[in-house]
Amino acid sequence: MASYGDSRYAPPSASVADIAAPQGLVLASRWRRFFGVFIDSLALYLLMALSAPLVRLTVWHDFNIFSPLGIFAFNRAALPGAVLFLLLNGYLLVARGQTVGKVALDMRIVRPDGSKVSGARVLGLRYGVGYAANVVPVLGGLYGFADCLMIFRMSRRCLHDEIADTIVVRT
Repeated sequence: MASYGDSRYAPPSASVADIAAPQGLVLASRWRRFFGVFIDSLALYLLMALSAPLVRLTVWHDFNIFSPLGIFAFNRAALPGAVLFLLLNGYLLVARGQTVGKVALDMRIVRPDGSKVSGARVLGLRYGVGYAANVVPVLGGLYGFADCLMIFRMSRRCLHDEIADTIVVRT
């Protein structure tokens, strides 16, 4: 390490520690979280496929991406997806801090101190903020990109985890 004659020119030093799981809890691996999201997405897409005729009749008849008003039809089409997500995962998230994929792979969402996450925090902050960002063109893509990349940090916390102050642990 280089020695600096004048401490004013030395690099700053700081103790930065990543958040670790509370005693007795193990953070879920990146792969386990990936496959949990995969299961969640598959289940949601199956529900959406079953409800597609209804959504098509009520929303897509006026969708035209090249029309200035076409984006409003797109946003209205996103609403049934949110409703189906809540039907599929709402109770599990509020009661147990889990989605269908997390139940299947033995994971749950908790606060960094290991306490149960509140329904408002998990639905409003963890999922609601991301959903709101995703209905805005360009912003949704940037949010999703940043969210995905943040899993590779030592703390394994994604952007939605940081926003809601949560971690995902093994059960």
